Amino acid sequence: MPVHPQIKKILDFIPISDSKPKIIPEEHRKMFDAPVLPVEQRVQVYDVEERMVPTAKADIPVRIYTPEESDSYPILMYFHGGAFMSGTLESHDEVVRPICKESGYKVISVGYRLAPEHPYPAALEDCYNLTKWAVEHKDELKWDGKNLAVAGDSSGGNLVAAVSLMARDKKEFTITKQVLFYPSLDLDFSEFRYPSLVENGKGYFVESNQLAEINSFYLLGNVDTDNPLVSPIREENLENLPAALVITAEYDPLRDEGELFAENLKKCGVHADLKRYEGATHGFLGKFTHLDEYKDVYKLTADFLTS
Repeated sequence: MPVHPQIKKILDFIPISDSKPKIIPEEHRKMFDAPVLPVEQRVQVYDVEERMVPTAKADIPVRIYTPEESDSYPILMYFHGGAFMSGTLESHDEVVRPICKESGYKVISVGYRLAPEHPYPAALEDCYNLTKWAVEHKDELKWDGKNLAVAGDSSGGNLVAAVSLMARDKKEFTITKQVLFYPSLDLDFSEFRYPSLVENGKGYFVESNQLAEINSFYLLGNVDTDNPLVSPIREENLENLPAALVITAEYDPLRDEGELFAENLKKCGVHADLKRYEGATHGFLGKFTHLDEYKDVYKLTADFLTS
């Protein structure tokens, strides 16, 4: 189907240029972290708590969302998107709240360290260590001891897949489910291996010809993009990974790698649900989930988490 008319109205205001403007992280952050709805207009949950969690490398801010008063909760760790160099707890507050409300999970949103100040593997270390912290503080968090899920969008989806791989291999804790919203799973942009990078490469918010530069801030120091912890789609052995829900958008350059990852999981015997939202673009969560065609994404996520 065509791009949703409400999304197209916004796209039509964005000038299309054949040049590649230089990416400046500070400017990218200003644009990405634009104001969201006032708190009183967002989905309301029982409690929202700000914390600083000490780790060996840094104190990491988290925002803990509690859906209702209860004796115990399933826990979901949320890793925000933003190309590893943008995004905050606040920028994704509108996304996390409805996931918490719909699913009944206590959600811990992780404010991991950002590139280029903190390139790979800082973000991955933070997300893994904060998930481990949640398990170690199960009594304080009232974790039910059974359900531990991870979720994230875009670059956060990359971190979800990488943390799931680490957890499987290190065996320090067990992740039960993973949710990847339009994930960025292949950080090697030396060639466009996926048709969607060409079909949706220009004019849909994310420009394919800028992806290499955008991700270069995370990949400082000649990082090997064949490493599955950098590009999870390169992992050949996907056995014994948590069940997955992969959400993609029709007009997203990253669409095909997300859908291929879901298929690869299935081939390795892992339960994987795949949902493509027609007419949508990368980043539609929060921005366009008020539209009838996309507002069920949170219920879909909740149904997967609670099934």
